[in-house]
Amino acid sequence: MGSGRRYSDEAKLNYKKVFAVIIAIIVVIMAIIVIKNILTKAKNTKPLVKNNYVALYQDEKWGILGSNGEIVIEPMYQEMIIVVDKTKDIFLCTYDLDEENGTYKTKVINSKNEEMWTNYEKIEALENYDQAGNVWYEENVLKVQKDGKWGLIDLEGKELAPTIYDNIQTLKGLENSILVEKEGHIGLLNNKGAQIIDTQNTQILSLGEEYQNGYITVNQDNKYGVVSFSGEKILENQYEKIENIYSDKYFVIQENGKQQLIDRQGNKILTENFDEIKQIANSGIIFTRQGKYGFMNFEGNVIMEPTYDNLKEINTDIFLANKEGKAGVIDLEQNEKIAFNYQNISYDKKAGIYIADDENYQSTLIDSNFEIRLLGILSEINTDSGYMKLKMEDDYKYYNFKFEERNIQDILKTNKIYTSKQNGKYGFVDSKGNIVVDYIYDDATELNEYGYAAVKKDGLWGAINSNGEIVIEPYYNLDNNLKIDLIGKWQLGLDLNMNYYCDK
Repeated sequence: MGSGRRYSDEAKLNYKKVFAVIIAIIVVIMAIIVIKNILTKAKNTKPLVKNNYVALYQDEKWGILGSNGEIVIEPMYQEMIIVVDKTKDIFLCTYDLDEENGTYKTKVINSKNEEMWTNYEKIEALENYDQAGNVWYEENVLKVQKDGKWGLIDLEGKELAPTIYDNIQTLKGLENSILVEKEGHIGLLNNKGAQIIDTQNTQILSLGEEYQNGYITVNQDNKYGVVSFSGEKILENQYEKIENIYSDKYFVIQENGKQQLIDRQGNKILTENFDEIKQIANSGIIFTRQGKYGFMNFEGNVIMEPTYDNLKEINTDIFLANKEGKAGVIDLEQNEKIAFNYQNISYDKKAGIYIADDENYQSTLIDSNFEIRLLGILSEINTDSGYMKLKMEDDYKYYNFKFEERNIQDILKTNKIYTSKQNGKYGFVDSKGNIVVDYIYDDATELNEYGYAAVKKDGLWGAINSNGEIVIEPYYNLDNNLKIDLIGKWQLGLDLNMNYYCDK
């Protein structure tokens, strides 16, 4: 008798299950594609105006203003609120100031007026300034106090240097150079909190105008030496004095009250025939004798007798010279490359352009071959974007550094509208030249980074937005302002160094 089969060896498809699996896979793939598209779109979408912050002054109180002209922090503080990084939602406030006793309190708040990092007694910005007195704050770093000692944090609140120092301040004029004091001795950190120089000195001074040039150190015996920006010892602390004159090969030291030029090995190069060394140039030194400036090479041969009122190398073997109240440019053989006809001459190294100004603030722009290329009032030279803005015959024109005229649309590519002038009046057009704002204004500025342009009519200034819409009718008399700039109804303050906006 044959046996019966309870199951079949032959596989059979369950079509319902197969279709369900296929549909599920398709749904997952579609979901992944949708999510990817959303993320890609979000990644590539940038706001028209960055979320920047500036200090606001109103009714003798200080607050914070946002990019669109909205008040972020109501004016309520007696002291100016410090914005270390205009893109960061971090503001430093000083309050309960007692000038008589020299006491004060500080705190950090965000745009919601919430206090941050309350575990510190004080939090302060690291203020610095250049030779012209322009103030800036060290980037991405704050000094903090705990238990009476100071340390460093970044703008995320991360500790960069422990709170072990008696004092912290900037080395004035140099970025990325933070002086720390411990038990009466001075050391140096960079903006990341890394130690460059131990706290074993009585002074640390700049060597040249950039931190990359290194530093002059003074030890407990009042002897001078040199340390590189990476912390390498270049000259031992054995000199009476080292001057703040930079060269990558030579140093100006002082012995028995007399300057000398030495090399990196300490060998004496030049020791006489000058009263004072003013600059180490490419081919020698600029020196003074009896109050006049001259030039000698590194062999001690005088190339230019000391007859000039001032002398400075501004390009390789090219010198700015002053005599009889006028400025000119000469070479090593004292050939006049730019005649002594100007009030002042400067050289923009990035642009490769000499800028010669007369007593009426008219600028003559001269190329590297010393050919005059443009004349006008230089309003702006932007080496980051590679253009110059000049006022010529009562109108503004733009040029690249090849002295080729450019349309404003080629310069300010992200702007939606641009100033245009017809029959002595200003209006605004779009990138195709279509009129957006009629020609009714006596003066106007281009859109600023916040998306506003200032417009002048009948002696008063107002503002329009990037769509050409009136934000505030001409209302302000800004005759005393060095720079015209508005964020909505808020105008840039008179003191440009403070960088604040107000409504008066």
